[in-house]
Amino acid sequence: MTTAVDLDHVVPSDLPRRRAGGAFSRLLRKPFGAFSLTALIVLILLAIFAPLLTIHTPVYASLDHINAPPGTPGWLLGGDQYGRDIWARVLASLRVSFTSAVIGAGIGVIVGTVNGLIAGYVGRRTDAVSSWVFNLVMTFPGIVLIIVLFPVTGGSYQWTMVIFGFLLSPGIFRLVRNLVMGVRSELYVDAARVSGLSNRRILSRHVLYVVRGPIIIAVAFLGAASIGIQAGLAFLGFGAVSSPSFGAMTSDAFSNIYSYPVQMVWPALFLGLLNASFVLLANSYRDALAGTQAKAKRRQDHLDTAVAVSANGANPGSTSPGGLLRVRNLRVAYPNPDGTTKAVVAGVSLDVAPGEIVGLVGESGSGKSQTAFSILGVLPKQAIVQADEMSIAGEALIGADARTMRSLRNGVVAYIPQEPMSNLDPSFTVGSQLVERLTKAMSRKEAKATVLALLDRVGIVEPQRTFDSYPHQISGGMAQRALIAGAVASRPKLLIADEPTTALDVTVQAEILDLLRDLQGEYGMGVLLVTHNFGVVADLCDRVLVMESGKLVESGDVRQIFHEPQHEYTQRLVGSILDENQMRSDPPATTPMLSKEDA
Repeated sequence: MTTAVDLDHVVPSDLPRRRAGGAFSRLLRKPFGAFSLTALIVLILLAIFAPLLTIHTPVYASLDHINAPPGTPGWLLGGDQYGRDIWARVLASLRVSFTSAVIGAGIGVIVGTVNGLIAGYVGRRTDAVSSWVFNLVMTFPGIVLIIVLFPVTGGSYQWTMVIFGFLLSPGIFRLVRNLVMGVRSELYVDAARVSGLSNRRILSRHVLYVVRGPIIIAVAFLGAASIGIQAGLAFLGFGAVSSPSFGAMTSDAFSNIYSYPVQMVWPALFLGLLNASFVLLANSYRDALAGTQAKAKRRQDHLDTAVAVSANGANPGSTSPGGLLRVRNLRVAYPNPDGTTKAVVAGVSLDVAPGEIVGLVGESGSGKSQTAFSILGVLPKQAIVQADEMSIAGEALIGADARTMRSLRNGVVAYIPQEPMSNLDPSFTVGSQLVERLTKAMSRKEAKATVLALLDRVGIVEPQRTFDSYPHQISGGMAQRALIAGAVASRPKLLIADEPTTALDVTVQAEILDLLRDLQGEYGMGVLLVTHNFGVVADLCDRVLVMESGKLVESGDVRQIFHEPQHEYTQRLVGSILDENQMRSDPPATTPMLSKEDA
């Protein structure tokens, strides 16, 4: 016998716990990861404490120790053909190598990442110009250019690495740009934009955090490349004679290889160990990240199998007094490859008054979500949005700049998405994401207290546990409640809900509808409810707008639409309801609602 479980009343402690440490702890459990990290730390410590680990400077020479064998007192690895301490020169070469890695990889990553984030997120002309510039840089022959500029750098390996860092940046740019173009369309990025976060905040916290893994891995490979290039140039004689490096040591040892071949071992050994540590650490970290993602996916699959999801001519216009939202003759179109445009919304007009719940109904593809997204300002950049008038609380939306839209999203309009799990960033806890939306209006401590109170208000059993949980550790119903709490946290005047109950179990749907009704009455919000479910409309809405193929075909009071639909399309929609007994026979004139027994 199978026992049904209501995951909306299961607290996060009942779900699999997230292992502390994440990818870093998984890295330490991998043999190659632990070895490479330990070796790299030891080499860094040798470079830092070099003056304490040898009694000679790298340029000190003693005629009594020319080609001295390893183990000579005071000369741990012996002396080279000029009588210099090989151990002292190895330690100094480690410093040069790490400095080269930091400069070369640092400049390449900073320049490539910043421009890749902007180009991938903004797109259009910025992307085209940035891509052209970095593609041009990629055509430069790097080694030849560095050699040609040798007189300009004066033999300084630091300036050489600065130039090399810029030559490395196109690879990072293309990597980051392509990753960001895939992330920017994620629903949680749209949710962050709708909540009023600035583009800089979205890029630094949500987008960069998601693409950080490949960037960190690339840093290790770029660091190894910088070390190799510096050593290669020094081997060829392009560098200051006074600056010891593994390349210069290898060149000196090569000329003395037949007499004292052991001198070739030390620079090759340390240079190989250094590069191997970088590369192995990068590969191990990549595997650790992949393991973390797979573990999170298994937890999400566990939740998904436990939750039962059920899927139960003329523009008429719509006017209401004291309009909070006013839309007149809205048109939305997208360009086709042949240069023509395809209209998805054609001449829609609607109003939402304070304290009123308006349902926007239609089948999939009717244009209702496009209408809502055009009001929120989150349509793709290629969308062509036009309207005679579109305003919220008297603030015009057509032609509004980014600052105006962020101001509206911070306290005037809020959004409840259709897919709660996709609108929460999987990299951060639920509480941190909700607090982030309030930190501009209050201190972080006050924002946390407000979020915890709202989580309790929306019916979450243990608010603190949910606050500290990651999205994959809670169910879909709990995630939807959390998003509703986040949406009403700023006390918005207008709430746009896009299919807020579609992905939920039928029993949870009724609870969410009750919650929305209570919050709407408590805060006096105007609500635009986008749905294809006439049962939700009957239970919640005051007025109904029916859309077909991008146009409004009928509008009116909810009782009128259900009892006397005029348009043929509306009649078909009403006739498609499976059980007419579930719909009340005489909705009241005020806020319509079903009893819990009927729901």
